[in-house]
Amino acid sequence: MPPYQQGRPAPQGGFKLSSNENPFPPLPAVVEAVQREAERVNRYPRPGAPELRSALAAELGVDAARILIGDGSATLIQQLIHAVAGPGDEVVYAWRSFDAYPLFVRTGGATPVEVPVDAEHRHDLDAMAAAITPRTRAVIVCTPNNPTGTIVGEEELDAFIARVPKDVLILLDEAYIEFVREPTGNGIELQRQHENLVVLRTFSKAHGLAGLRVGYAVGDPAVLRGADLCGVPLSQTALASAAAIAALEHVGETFARIEVLADRRDALWQRLVDAGVPVPRPHGNFFWVPSRPGQEEHVHDILEANRIVAKVFPDGSRISVGEPEADDHILAAAVAIQALQ
Repeated sequence: MPPYQQGRPAPQGGFKLSSNENPFPPLPAVVEAVQREAERVNRYPRPGAPELRSALAAELGVDAARILIGDGSATLIQQLIHAVAGPGDEVVYAWRSFDAYPLFVRTGGATPVEVPVDAEHRHDLDAMAAAITPRTRAVIVCTPNNPTGTIVGEEELDAFIARVPKDVLILLDEAYIEFVREPTGNGIELQRQHENLVVLRTFSKAHGLAGLRVGYAVGDPAVLRGADLCGVPLSQTALASAAAIAALEHVGETFARIEVLADRRDALWQRLVDAGVPVPRPHGNFFWVPSRPGQEEHVHDILEANRIVAKVFPDGSRISVGEPEADDHILAAAVAIQALQ
C-alpha cells in the first residue's frame, strides 16, 4: 500500500505550491497566543480541547457536545472511518479526490470503492449513490474537491443525502469551504437535519495554521464518541487550541485575506482559460491542471523549470495559490503542461 505523499519542498529561490498552504504569515494575535501558551508546554493539554470547543460552538451556533477536535480534519476522517468500517465493509468516495482517503480506508481493513469524477472533474453523485451496497458503511463527499477544485451544489447535495441509507455515515469534507464564493450546501445546517452526516473542517488552510494541525468535526455526539475512541488521547496540543481560539477571535482579518486570495485565484484562472488550459473553475485555494498518465516526470521537469513545485498525479497536477510573484510561473508551467497533450 503506497504511503501518503506530502507535497515536495520548494527549490532554492522557488515557490512551494504543493500543499495548499496559506501564503500569508500567521496573524499577530495567533503568534502572541502561541507564545503565551508555550510557557506551559510542560503540562498536558486539557482532554478534548474544551475551550476551543466552546468557542467553535458559539461561532457555529451548535452545542459543544456536537463538536470533536482533532489534530487536523484528515485525522478525524480517519478516526470516523475506523469507527464504522472494517474487514468486509466498503467506503465510497469520488476519484480523483483527496489521496489520503484510500489509505484511511485500507488501514482500517475496509475496501475502498472509488467512483470516477465526471468529465467536468465533479462528483458523479448519481454513480456514487448507485455504488452503495449493504456492505457500505460510509460515503465521503469532498467539496471543494481536493484536488480538482470543483464543488457540490446545494440542491444536488440535498438529493444525494436523501438517497443514502440512514445507517450509512456521510462524511462531508469541507476543508476548503471558506474559499467558496458561489452558493453551495451549508454543511452545518444540513447536519442539523441528518444525524448520519458529519461535517469536517480545518484551521490549516484558510486560517493558516497548517503547522499546528487542528481541525474539527460536527456531528451526532454518539458518532463522535466512536471516532474519539479511535484516536490517540491528548493528541490535540494546547498550542494548537490557543492558536485556533485566537484565529476565531480575529476571523474578520482572516476573511479579508481570503478575499485577496480568492480574487487572485479567479484572476489567474481566467488567464489560464484564456491561454487555452482546460482548468476547471477552482473553488479552493488551488488549481487542477489535467495531464495524461506517464507524463509525471515531464510535468515535474516543467514545474522545476518554472521554479515551482506542485502535487503531481498521473492524471493532473494540483497547484496552490501562493505568493503573487508565483502567478506568472504558474501560467507558464500550465501552458507547457497543456502542450504535452
